[in-house]
Amino acid sequence: MHQALKACRAVIMSLLVALPLPSLAQNSDVETLAAFASYVSTLKSEAESKGINAEVIESAFADIQFRPTVVKSDKNQPERKITLDSYLETRVPDWKVKQAVSLYQDNKSLLDKIAKQYGVQARFIVALWGNESNFGKIQGNYSVISALASLAFEGRREKLFKDNFFAALRILDEGHANVSAFKGSWAGAMGQTQFMPLSFLNYAVDYDGDGKKDIWNTKADVFASIANYLSSEGWSDAGTWGRQVKLTQPVPVSGLSKANMKPLSFWHNHGVKRFDGRDLPKVDVKASLIMPDGEEGRIYLVYDNFHTLMKWNRSSYFGVSVGYLSERIKRGY
Repeated sequence: MHQALKACRAVIMSLLVALPLPSLAQNSDVETLAAFASYVSTLKSEAESKGINAEVIESAFADIQFRPTVVKSDKNQPERKITLDSYLETRVPDWKVKQAVSLYQDNKSLLDKIAKQYGVQARFIVALWGNESNFGKIQGNYSVISALASLAFEGRREKLFKDNFFAALRILDEGHANVSAFKGSWAGAMGQTQFMPLSFLNYAVDYDGDGKKDIWNTKADVFASIANYLSSEGWSDAGTWGRQVKLTQPVPVSGLSKANMKPLSFWHNHGVKRFDGRDLPKVDVKASLIMPDGEEGRIYLVYDNFHTLMKWNRSSYFGVSVGYLSERIKRGY
């Protein structure tokens, strides 16, 4: 009898341990939402002190919600190591190249005009467009205001996301978008260019002159905004981005730091060859040698324009993918 009672108690205890504790979870959720509401109240007061239009504030703050999925995405960004080869296979597949070439031709007149005005080759505009939003098809469906408020509230990078939150309010205040259509990625990146709000204020262009810098729907504004960013950050259409090379002997220096930029003659003297084995061109250009996957992976000499791409996105994989797509657009396949 005693043994049966002990067994029964053990079963009951195991069931209790397995049961969820909704009241604790609910209490935690309630506390989080209350803290978020208080935080949003301080954001609203600060927005008022910054002179944002009262109607814009009321509209923007009317439906701000805490988005735990946004915070989770920020905390759990993928750390899985992939190679540059596999990255290029997914970011620049043949179908995307085919689309890029077709869209380049379809928009050539507009692209050539913008390219000439800003001093940025059209193929790089299209390559960035394709890499950032798949030519406008993938822009994100998160509320920019709620996403940025949630990320600022989480606190790890509060200043970054608060600054972008108030920049987003300024975008609404200037009439470039309305709250209901103000959508973007989980991180608050917006439109076909995937600009963060601060980048929008610094670089977005109303190229068609309709009073709105519409990076969501207007290709002229999208292309000009991309070109304006690159031009403002030092791009030169007198040169390109880089070239794939191979080593014939160990090199004394490598890395993306501008301090490691050396004349092509330096790299030639240290056994760096074009990928097909020919000598490097004899031109007065400086380049950095980068090996994103080490000496066993792809190796590139990259020029000043590549350093400009690094200001757009600090991933060397991203920069190479933009350059690679631009080269394939140039070749037409």
